[in-house]
Amino acid sequence: MSLPIVFVISDSTGETAENVAKAALRHFQPTQVNLRVISFVNSTAQIELIVQEAKQHRAAIVYTIVNEEMRELLKKRAMKQKIVCLDVLGQVVRSFEQWLGQPSNHELGVFHHLDDDYFRRITAMEFAVQYDDAKDPRGLFLADIVIIGVSRTSKTPLSMYLAYSKKLKVANIPLVPEVVVPPQLFQVPKERVVGLLIQKEKLLDIRKERLVQLGLDESAIYGDMKRIDDELNYARNIMEKIGCEIIDVTNKAVEETASIILDVMKVK
Repeated sequence: MSLPIVFVISDSTGETAENVAKAALRHFQPTQVNLRVISFVNSTAQIELIVQEAKQHRAAIVYTIVNEEMRELLKKRAMKQKIVCLDVLGQVVRSFEQWLGQPSNHELGVFHHLDDDYFRRITAMEFAVQYDDAKDPRGLFLADIVIIGVSRTSKTPLSMYLAYSKKLKVANIPLVPEVVVPPQLFQVPKERVVGLLIQKEKLLDIRKERLVQLGLDESAIYGDMKRIDDELNYARNIMEKIGCEIIDVTNKAVEETASIILDVMKVK
């Protein structure tokens, strides 16, 4: 049997309506519901299609729509098709209008303003995903920062944190002795490359914990001290060859390492 569906409709990102729907649905756990977010709805034609599809799937609808014409059309069509249709903010906004004695500004996306900073953040996060773990070395030339290091030195979390908090495009490259380093790495200006190292004892603990989480034998080569020594020496040699800044991330939180990187890169 297929899961019940809730259509989350918005003329902005849909984040507000989605969060409200998720919060409400938590009261019905362990019931599972499929949330289908449809963002940036900007035409009556889209409303018509959404209602038809909602009827077909016997779905409910929650929405945040500023445009009055589309909002009224959605309510009318949903009522005609006997579809549960909930205006997440409308009643609250109307009540505040009466209480404050003034109309709302009806600004599109006022709850998650879509300014240049927002789009830069989304672009940076998409970049971090696309160029994570050397998926595509061409991204090295496009990156604001390139992070290199052995496995479990928080390269990916750092990339995502810098993308979200500072809107920086970050690529990262794992350094593994058996894997040839992309030649593009040596063509990137050293000022844009940061190497991450960690004390071998700490890395051993982290890797053994990771092996346990994966249900693997702690004695696997991934958690072998000799192997870790070899990897760290290999990584240090690569970093010294590049001439990049090297940061010891032992016992450092992602935020702390990110702050050091920003200081090194002179990013505000």
